Amino acid sequence: MPSRTTPRRALVAAFAILVAGGCADRSGPPNGPGLPENREPCLMHSDLRNAYYGDLHVHTTFSFDANAFDVRTTLDQAYGFARGEPVALPPLDASGQGTQVVRLERPLDFAAITDHSEFLGEVESCTTPGSPGYDSATCQQFRGGGNPAVTLFGGRLSAAQPQRFPDVCGTDNRACLEVAGQVWQRIQDAAEAAYDRSSSCAFTSFVAYEYTANPNTSNMHRNVIFRNEHVPFPTTFFEQPTPQGLWRELKATCLDQGNGCDVLAIPHNPNESNGNMFHVEYPGAVTLDDQRAQAEFRVAMEPVVEIYQHKGDSECMNGLSGATGAPDEQCDFEKRRHPPFEDCGDGTGLGGVASGGCVSRLDFVRNVLLAGLQEQERIGVNPYRLGIIASTDTHNGTPGATDEETWIGHRGEDDDTPAKRLSRGLLYPGGILFSPGGLVAVWAEENSRSSIFDALRRREVFGTSGTRIAVRLFGGWNYPSTLCSDPALIQKGYAGGVPMGGSLGPRPASATAPSFIVSALRDPGSATRPGTLLQRLQVIKGWIDGGTPHHQVFDVAGDAENGATADETTCEPSGPGADSLCAVWTDPAFDAAQQAYYYVRVLENPTCRWSTRQCNALAPQDRPDTCSDPQVQKLIQERAWSSPIWYGPSA
Repeated sequence: MPSRTTPRRALVAAFAILVAGGCADRSGPPNGPGLPENREPCLMHSDLRNAYYGDLHVHTTFSFDANAFDVRTTLDQAYGFARGEPVALPPLDASGQGTQVVRLERPLDFAAITDHSEFLGEVESCTTPGSPGYDSATCQQFRGGGNPAVTLFGGRLSAAQPQRFPDVCGTDNRACLEVAGQVWQRIQDAAEAAYDRSSSCAFTSFVAYEYTANPNTSNMHRNVIFRNEHVPFPTTFFEQPTPQGLWRELKATCLDQGNGCDVLAIPHNPNESNGNMFHVEYPGAVTLDDQRAQAEFRVAMEPVVEIYQHKGDSECMNGLSGATGAPDEQCDFEKRRHPPFEDCGDGTGLGGVASGGCVSRLDFVRNVLLAGLQEQERIGVNPYRLGIIASTDTHNGTPGATDEETWIGHRGEDDDTPAKRLSRGLLYPGGILFSPGGLVAVWAEENSRSSIFDALRRREVFGTSGTRIAVRLFGGWNYPSTLCSDPALIQKGYAGGVPMGGSLGPRPASATAPSFIVSALRDPGSATRPGTLLQRLQVIKGWIDGGTPHHQVFDVAGDAENGATADETTCEPSGPGADSLCAVWTDPAFDAAQQAYYYVRVLENPTCRWSTRQCNALAPQDRPDTCSDPQVQKLIQERAWSSPIWYGPSA
């Protein structure tokens, strides 16, 4: 593969080799496990799997905290935006139409609209004259919009015993549930209309929703993604106030129905959970067997985690207790909270959604993966065998709007002007601390529901901070060191080991340590906005030694001291970098008796953060003090995170 800057045509060719792995026409059905899809076979299909980019965390006007901020983007418009169509956003004009038009320069391959399952009926009733509850005091306050409306509804999701609004829903909640059923049907219809069932396979949509539990104002949210059109009525925090209850409900109403329904849940924003989202607990378990059963159920229901989105990075944080390893400067990326704050230690806290309370090492995925290894040693099951994705959490109905140069916010009239975006937040700490969010990428045979869902299930997925880097990771025992120059790299990667998301098999007598194929191609960009060169590839290893968790970062390709930078005033990039990077890396400190995981982080050269660009666009006297806040990085390094590969002595 090329290792230095090459002409665009050569880059595109290299990208095709790594990303597509060789494509072939399809004449037979593309169906994976489960019921066959009712669709034409995809013409573009590769058994070596293609990279597809999407967004699985998107809100439209049906979400209470989007609608209250004047977002009027419909389901159809949101899916249209993902496919490259324009959308008009707040501020609204006198007729209620958006005045800022945005459009993706490069459409997505797939998306899911994940409006909050809570309040689907209430929002529709409160905004539709003649609906049940429209004239209630609650609905009148909601239509007033802004922070009061968001707080009114959001407060119900933080209660220990959550309840709906009787003046809107009636004492039995029937009125709201009936209207929610109508909205849920519209959500299904919109997903079906957006799904390309032709042989072109140009776009894939998923029926989905967000389960929005905020007990004690700590984030416990999950995005619920269905494999196909066989779906039950959404579960909400009101019926099931715990994640365990959500999983049981999904099993009963979907997995056990025998009609082809399949589902997974994706936890997101552990950085707002005060240690609660991944606190190691087994409610009601009496024996180790009970704990094992719960751990197995959890890992089956939640195979991936959203590591990055609009509200910040959840990979890692320096300085927290219980995390053994050298400081990692890249853990400072896109943090909403900075010391001083209370460390949760082995406990949990409250208030994380509003950037309050203690911060836990289990608010960050790297340490959650370590906790999973510890549980594997203790009970024989890893409940946190999590693949890694990213998404936006846009509340503008704009999936994939992650470009730092053109971003105009994700929260309707809460951040629809530069002054608001560069503030310290209007509802709670945010504003300049927010980011455009990221993308989820999958390695799938084709762009279809079954193929993408299967990739999520087997964890052959990765997340990016919004860029379209392509990263491959394979782990095995006897990969030759010359594979990076081998045209059959992908074939030999699969044949000789496992891809990201997999577990290494038993160590053969001929091997002393596992080796890993780590390969990445930079985002090729577009004709008007080229992608950024790559700086380096890193392998992050986590392991358990005598019961103690450890982590270490290894630079395996590229150059951390390449001198690349960007001018903070003009944002003009400078310095060398790579179109592609590749290494065959062997763990130099492997111990066959230790549980371990390995994931990859790919770093681009530095570029200007969105806030730097928007501060620079203002006259010096008009710039708010946040433009000179040292805790707000002026330059960032966009990145990608692969799902891990696991090793265990008993594998």
